[in-house]
Amino acid sequence: MAHRILFNLLQVLTVLAFAPLVAGVSSRLKEIIQSKRGPSILQPYFDLWKLFHKDEVVSEESSWIFRATPYVVFVAPIFVTLLIPVLTSYPLFLAFMGDMLGGGFILALAGFFATLAAVDTANPYGSMGASRTRMVGFLAEPVFMIVFFTVSFVAGSTIPYIVQKYWVTPFTNFFEPAHVLLMLAFLMLILAETGRIPVDNPSGHFELAMIDESKALEYSGLGAALMKWGGYMKVFVLMCIFLNVVVAPWGLASGLAWGQVFTAILLVLLKILVLVGTMVIIESSLAKLRLFRISEFLGAAFITSVAAMITQFLRS
Repeated sequence: MAHRILFNLLQVLTVLAFAPLVAGVSSRLKEIIQSKRGPSILQPYFDLWKLFHKDEVVSEESSWIFRATPYVVFVAPIFVTLLIPVLTSYPLFLAFMGDMLGGGFILALAGFFATLAAVDTANPYGSMGASRTRMVGFLAEPVFMIVFFTVSFVAGSTIPYIVQKYWVTPFTNFFEPAHVLLMLAFLMLILAETGRIPVDNPSGHFELAMIDESKALEYSGLGAALMKWGGYMKVFVLMCIFLNVVVAPWGLASGLAWGQVFTAILLVLLKILVLVGTMVIIESSLAKLRLFRISEFLGAAFITSVAAMITQFLRS
């Protein structure tokens, strides 16, 4: 039991420590593909350090929601980390506290608070971005539901560790049509939920076009640092679910030896690097969609997830 608790803490530290690095690598790769010099891969750490040492300015129009939201956004991905296989293929302490759907609800709760905080300061740009964020959320949530229902049909469970074992043994399960369609729908969902092109441009700072970035527009100092760090961790956690549960559930530690766990950290980071490279290629190959076209993109993701569920239902 002691080892499982320590490994769970190590999972949390891994997400805390390497989430900004993944953001930095993603930005750097995008700049390289676009033939730009770009910042260092360590720039997110420098940004967080700078924000933690700045004074915090809070609007007089804001309520307790604005002050509490950065902590909710920061803590939510840490809770989800306790539920998913980040480093080990066996359940750790508190692993059965919730399933994939419960993890989705926790992340959605953080997004809900961030939307309320954007409206709370009476800044018109924040309200515009919040309404767009909710529009994307309302379209993405049905895809989340269908993806998790499909997972329950295919693997017989929505517990991440059980789903991970289904894809690993036997290996032939990986090439089922339902699984391939499920991976495609999940990837489209990650692009939408993390504010990536073609849904949103994370490097764009034009207020009238902001979607995901608008939620942290009014924050400064400690609040801005927690919002940024929480956003980095959300991306890292979604990538871990996508890779360690659905796409590439290999390379995780299967024993209680510390050497296996530290080796798993390197392998997980390598898998994330491949996924980041794939997402950067997708972002660099597409243009940001107009606002009314986002529904078409998420509609395609919904149809793909429904097709995966129907395929599995007919097969069984």
